[in-house]
Amino acid sequence: MAHVNSRVQKHRDALRKTGLRPVQIWVPDTRRPNFADECRRQSRLAAEADTADTGIQDFVDEALADLDGWTE
Repeated sequence: MAHVNSRVQKHRDALRKTGLRPVQIWVPDTRRPNFADECRRQSRLAAEADTADTGIQDFVDEALADLDGWTE
């Protein structure tokens, strides 16, 4: 186990030398029984907000037009 730990530490040190730093993020647990229901609920809220905001389509169209000439 010590060998693995030293390899991980070496890798982390190399990343830090490049100017990166580790961050921890918390995300929803997809295994929870109500996860799918919560996704649907939030999706409905977002869709309702989009229909209530009359300027959102103009904003999206402008953003997409700004991508002209970009390559993948």
